[in-house]
Amino acid sequence: MDTCKRCFILSLVFFMVFFEDLGTNVHGFQGEEQIETTVEDFLDHSPHFTTTQGMYDVEEVGDDDDDWQMVQAKGNQFVVNGQPFYINGFNTYWLMVFAADQSTRGKVSELFQQASSVGLTVCRAWAFNDGQWRALQKSPSVYDEEVFKALDFVVSEAKKYKIRLILSLVNNWDAYGGKAQYVKWGNASGLNLTSDDEFFSHPTLRSYYKSHVKAVLNRVNTFTNITYKNDPTIFAWELMNEPRCTSDPSGDTLQSWIAEMAAYVKSLDAKHMVEIGLEGFYGPSAPARTQFNPNSYATQVGTDFIRNHQALGVDFASVHIYADSWISPTISDAHLEFTKSWMEAHIEDAEKYLGMPVIFSEFGVSRKDPGYNSSYRDTLISTVYKTLLNSTKKGGSGAGSLLWQLFPDGTDYMDDGYAIVLGKSPSTSNLISLHSTRVAIFNSRCSWKCRWGCRKKNSLETFLYHDDL
Repeated sequence: MDTCKRCFILSLVFFMVFFEDLGTNVHGFQGEEQIETTVEDFLDHSPHFTTTQGMYDVEEVGDDDDDWQMVQAKGNQFVVNGQPFYINGFNTYWLMVFAADQSTRGKVSELFQQASSVGLTVCRAWAFNDGQWRALQKSPSVYDEEVFKALDFVVSEAKKYKIRLILSLVNNWDAYGGKAQYVKWGNASGLNLTSDDEFFSHPTLRSYYKSHVKAVLNRVNTFTNITYKNDPTIFAWELMNEPRCTSDPSGDTLQSWIAEMAAYVKSLDAKHMVEIGLEGFYGPSAPARTQFNPNSYATQVGTDFIRNHQALGVDFASVHIYADSWISPTISDAHLEFTKSWMEAHIEDAEKYLGMPVIFSEFGVSRKDPGYNSSYRDTLISTVYKTLLNSTKKGGSGAGSLLWQLFPDGTDYMDDGYAIVLGKSPSTSNLISLHSTRVAIFNSRCSWKCRWGCRKKNSLETFLYHDDL
């Protein structure tokens, strides 16, 4: 589809959805010619948007591989095809495990279809399962080919729905094996390891991790015949999910590991971006910034947001947001205030000290929290989206966010309390769609903004950054 026409349609859809959100039809704005139609009328008559599948039809993105290129970091922004690529995304960590079983594989496709229907463009998932049930890596450098084929399926299916993947390579926590499993393997080979944190320091365990990285990056997808390190479907490699090294609060041990592993990944794959997977806690290198940490313990976990992200080979910053875990499980307005200040501090640091984009790669609220209700969840999501848009409109480093987490119907037994099932959460689904539309419009502006008259462009500015999500 012609880029300018696509952007014009996106703009009209945005205006209509915005007004419908207020309970009205669209009747024109700021003296422009009136548009006497409803959202449903417009969407039903557009070949690129449907109301049955959501705001976004997969066809709208197009199947041209020329448009499917690597995303790169350029200054404060992500770019693809020379245009900005601000993202609205989600987490679903268990995709590989579900794809490994034919009885649940369909849920992977279902999830990508639903995510695409509300305009989500990036998914974060695990590219590890170490020594556990349905393990990918059964022992160091020994893989289950059927599980690897399941990961192949996840990557190929993501491309079908024009969703890019952030693939994490190991866990800090015990789930799916993690660093504890690497220590078990080390001890089984005759090492005398006493702490899980020796994952970061012992040369043998470092070599185990590097071998896994090499196996994944050099994997040739059995569905697409594309090597992972050459596949634009992969947005970035994540070194580790939420690394912490509490045995060394100075941060030196973890910093050494990050520096070595980021450089190693880049030595194998210079095309893809690399990020660490940090939660965002401030450490000893920036004592003035520790005021933004959610609690005093955060300074003792061996991470150091600014220093860690200054390691060579790291392309963008990652931050998680869990006020209900870090401050108090009881829902309160203090959680929203923390979320906003936490985000603004990291966006400022990404601009001032790092010169790179930052993604808030996990955020959410658990329905198990005292005082939880769906309205509060929508308010939290809205707070995250508004804070990002405030950065976007200034060309800042706030590059996107990933909800924790999106589930398809029938997977409630996997829910940790944070799951969002779009079909059961219409208000949240509408909120996500609206933000996706705003992001899509912004990403497309470079190709058409100078062709629009000033009146129309100014009107778009008004609605693009309107406070009411």
